[in-house]
Amino acid sequence: MNEKFQNACHRKPQATPPIWMMRQAGRYHRHYQALRAQHSFMDLCKIPELAAQVALGPVADFDFDVSILFSDLLFPLEALGMGLEYTDQGPRLGFSLSEANLAKLSPLSEALPQLQFQHQAMKLTRELLPKDKSLIGFVGGPWTLYVYAVEGSHAGQLLVAKNSPLLWQGFLKHLEPLLIQNIELQFAGGAEVVMIFDTAAGELSPQQWQTWVVPSLRRLAERFPNRLGYYSKGTQSSHLSGEFCQLPWAGLGFDHRWSLAQSFGLGKGFVQGNFDQALLHHEPSRFKAVLSEWLLPLRDRPLAERAGWVCGLGHGVLPKTPEQNVRAFVQLVREVCK
Repeated sequence: MNEKFQNACHRKPQATPPIWMMRQAGRYHRHYQALRAQHSFMDLCKIPELAAQVALGPVADFDFDVSILFSDLLFPLEALGMGLEYTDQGPRLGFSLSEANLAKLSPLSEALPQLQFQHQAMKLTRELLPKDKSLIGFVGGPWTLYVYAVEGSHAGQLLVAKNSPLLWQGFLKHLEPLLIQNIELQFAGGAEVVMIFDTAAGELSPQQWQTWVVPSLRRLAERFPNRLGYYSKGTQSSHLSGEFCQLPWAGLGFDHRWSLAQSFGLGKGFVQGNFDQALLHHEPSRFKAVLSEWLLPLRDRPLAERAGWVCGLGHGVLPKTPEQNVRAFVQLVREVCK
């Protein structure tokens, strides 16, 4: 495991933060493109040997401190019997969830075996990963998975999802036990931390988020104390209140809309983020100056005030991001913060 990442998890002050990026294994990277030219996305996720190759590629190329399970957050929906295919227009489920078809969802005994490939992929990735690198897993947040199940994506106004409280509660009865078992599979495969990625959370008002979503997240955090990280996209300080941040999270991730300096005072574990991923598309000659403008104020904070920092992006690496800027990001962070 990576010493810097472990230090961040335990809030031990250190000059150089560990570095990992969401979607660091993805379409921008030639290593991924070469594998994708020969295999479907589904095969890259579900064949453990391929999933491990994809996950290891950016660690070998860019020297990230942390590797991430290569998979997709929608697989629990497929395991529940909703079907799943990946098209040129994005992922597509077999049907949209409604109160009328809620009973069609598969029981846990049938759903869980459909996720065993993640355990195998995690285990193989850990075996092949250098011993000085950390490995984390992930699952989709309950709300985000619900939105996909009902709406087919998290775009638009989410009218049905937001106005169906009985459907939400009925869905949670199926999903939450499966997520718990899914998380346990990933830990058994070698994950040090499992992230909850809640990309649709910011579409809710703070009041509805607190009322609908937080109870489920609290149950997950308390089931795996100090072992789960939580990242939400588009949420604000009115969502991530002090009470929520004080749950036993391993750490919290913040998108680029947050002041990272202020985020260090919210929780107890690591603080992940949060350079704007769009700025990685600057011309390489300009990129280092832009990154330095963001980096230097953080570098100059007392080490004790930025203890826990896991350096990365506000969200995932975007397609067509210049590889040389990703490489320059890792190098400059280590040069400046030493």
